[in-house]
Amino acid sequence: MRHCRRALATSPDLVTGSSPEGPPVSQPPTVSPPPAKSLQRRHITMITLGGMLGAGLFVGSGAAINQVGPGILICYLLSGLLLILVMRMLAELAADHPNSGSFSTYAEETFGRWAGSLVGWLYWWFWVVIIAFEASAGASIVHDWVPAAPQWTIALLLMAALTTTNLWSVRSYGEFEFWFSAIKVVAIIAFIAVGAIVLIGLFPGHPSPGLGNLTGHGGFLPHGGGSIARGTLIVFLTFVGPEMVSIAAAECEEPTRAIRKTTNSIIWRILFFYIGSIGIVVTLLPWNSSKVDQSPYVAVLDLIGFPSVGVVMAAIVLTAVLSCLNSGLYTASRMVFSLAERGQAPAALARLSSRGVPRSAILASVAVGFVGVIFNYLSPNKVFLFLLNSSSATALFVYIAIGLTQIVSRYRLRTRDAEQTLTIRMWCFPWLSVLAVAAMVYIIVAMLADSSVRSQIVSSLVAAAVFLALGALNQFRSRRHTVPDAPSTRPFRPRSEQGTEHVR
Repeated sequence: MRHCRRALATSPDLVTGSSPEGPPVSQPPTVSPPPAKSLQRRHITMITLGGMLGAGLFVGSGAAINQVGPGILICYLLSGLLLILVMRMLAELAADHPNSGSFSTYAEETFGRWAGSLVGWLYWWFWVVIIAFEASAGASIVHDWVPAAPQWTIALLLMAALTTTNLWSVRSYGEFEFWFSAIKVVAIIAFIAVGAIVLIGLFPGHPSPGLGNLTGHGGFLPHGGGSIARGTLIVFLTFVGPEMVSIAAAECEEPTRAIRKTTNSIIWRILFFYIGSIGIVVTLLPWNSSKVDQSPYVAVLDLIGFPSVGVVMAAIVLTAVLSCLNSGLYTASRMVFSLAERGQAPAALARLSSRGVPRSAILASVAVGFVGVIFNYLSPNKVFLFLLNSSSATALFVYIAIGLTQIVSRYRLRTRDAEQTLTIRMWCFPWLSVLAVAAMVYIIVAMLADSSVRSQIVSSLVAAAVFLALGALNQFRSRRHTVPDAPSTRPFRPRSEQGTEHVR
């Protein structure tokens, strides 16, 4: 921390107020004290797992299985490999330059203020809508247990409880997310273990079904090879979440080490938790069973004869919902906090409490989320549906921005010696980076061609156009306030050589 303050005090860019856009601005920027570094590596690990293991895995995976059949395992494998490439590109950017703005900051440094604004606001919008969705989903589960309580009241109470933990301290958020994620991890491990015992025929009263369910009922790909593209489209959007580690790492004592360890371990986590659990489902049960379509995990537990399976799974799904709500509130607040620091959001949102918590950013994010909850009950099939659709593909846009930022940023290093200074490097650059970006562009094109999901991509494109216009306006206004005819003295330098001059 002492080094960060010294860098802020002595950096010529901060003294003169120059920006990567060109000449120095007339007013020096306001530098906020950095957020509290209260998260530990165990928190970062569970935050990443919490982002990966959402309610979509426990409930929504049934629809994907119904669309593809047992071949859905290929879709999960392809989506997992694509996510691994995205995370590796992000790790290269973040390892030497961790901050709460993460990929929004990197896009701004690489392409300009308009890009940083677009990426940051798109990501913020994605999570505030998710806050509203998850609060409504959690309220629905609790309402089944307490029918007398109105759902909107339950949603408000859930949001208020998790907002309080986020407002109190960074560490309290980390602890809540640690235990939320731990419950999900234990549940999936137990599910895979019990399913494996049944599969090999060691579970009393349940002979092994063998591999008949993988090859029977129409075969491994009953809807043909073309269903893999459709299934990958559905599955990939459920993988969103691991990128938040690059945001949370800024509030960790050892951010670079946390990013490196998390990135290296994400491969086996995807293989074990996603492919392992879905593999158990499609092996033990016919893919076209109505029970699988409704809730595949409940169907497997019901087959085994697990007592009170409905209540147990509802509790696990509620935990997943609260975990996603908790992480969404944290991530959205940090992103808008970073935007405010960079002059792309109201300055009040960059204020920190005495505990190092961006309270204004948290309250603003949860307020927008609660407005979404209200629309969910007042106009669920019009306004709220549009809000949900407008955010559904925005995370995919952010992933594409991460890929483009990494490609351009690496090319700007120019020399192999400069590349060697990177703490983490993308594999087989530039081929795998270009392949990842091309695959995600293909997913967008496939969504436009698919009438069942076209409204989602169109609504998301509308949201992107709005935020792009705001970013362009922001950049135009910033250029109008620059001092004319003042040459920029800030040469481009590799990220590893930038030191701490950009530390927030």
